[in-house]
Amino acid sequence: MKAAVWHGEKDIRVEEKELKALQDNEVTVRVAWAGICGSDLHEYQEGPVFVPVDKPDELTGEVAPIIMGHEFSGVIEKVGKNVTNYKVGDRVVVNPTITHGNKPEDVDCYDGFSFIGLHGDGGFAAFANAPEHNIYKLPDTLSLQDAALVEPTAVAVQAVKEGNLLFGDNVAVFGAGPIGLLTVIAAKAAGASNIIVFDLSETRLQMAKELGATAIFNSAEVDPVEAVKQYAPAGVDVTFEVAGVAPTFKSAIEVTRPRGTVVIVSIFARPIEWNPMQLTNTGVKLTSTIAYTPTSFQQTVDLMGTGQLQPQGIITSQIELEDIVEKGFEALTNDKSQAKILVKLSGEM
Repeated sequence: MKAAVWHGEKDIRVEEKELKALQDNEVTVRVAWAGICGSDLHEYQEGPVFVPVDKPDELTGEVAPIIMGHEFSGVIEKVGKNVTNYKVGDRVVVNPTITHGNKPEDVDCYDGFSFIGLHGDGGFAAFANAPEHNIYKLPDTLSLQDAALVEPTAVAVQAVKEGNLLFGDNVAVFGAGPIGLLTVIAAKAAGASNIIVFDLSETRLQMAKELGATAIFNSAEVDPVEAVKQYAPAGVDVTFEVAGVAPTFKSAIEVTRPRGTVVIVSIFARPIEWNPMQLTNTGVKLTSTIAYTPTSFQQTVDLMGTGQLQPQGIITSQIELEDIVEKGFEALTNDKSQAKILVKLSGEM
């Protein structure tokens, strides 16, 4: 089968790849749609970040070269002999997170995690295998194309829960990339009043406005603290850092009220220099989140199915697998008007 395979930095190739043997506890998914994630882009631009290259991954047992893609949906093509909850023909989305499973779900991934599509073969291919417990059945109201957005939307849902966001809270979001935009959508659905978004791209800022932001500001043109004061004189209640660079990290703390919360959602590509006294002097609480719990993933499926979460507005392009480098990874690298690019595999809806 054709697949997009990571071989190294700036080296993703669409080539023939054999699907690994189906394990007894796995299902084979005929992939319909798959999204390109910021994590995928990091692997393309400066990897390996997560991809195992020196030895097989502890949880997947796989090593590069691997098939990328961890945001994907499809139809079950085959089931292992021990699979009991799913059947051929079921429409599903894959939760790509693999853990040891020895801890309560809210701390389980912090005991060690791997991702289908980053630490082992994933969904940029005609078919992908996944364990039964990573499979979620779709409601009839949710299309397979929209279901490819469940995974990144679940990241935003988990971030909002991590921030303990309450009805009426004021919110700031630094970074209007796909996860930042989804955080706007999730914060609005959770009852935030003012949602103030900062980014350098006017196109992405306009998308944030269309998706529910109360106010948008170009970070290069304003003082974020002064901008926020127009809407929350004492500072916002919850700030989401979704850019992953030192200036936005520091600004996120500065715009947050005393005893408010900053949630780090981004992946920092490199270390930053920062003085923790910034927290000590302000009383701001700092937390972070990676991925989501199984409960949050299921909630995201349910909320998208009822229409309470509608992330479809972040899609900017749909491309074919053979164009994934030029029209996918290169487009996301060079064109900041791009947000979420979906790759068409079977194209089923």
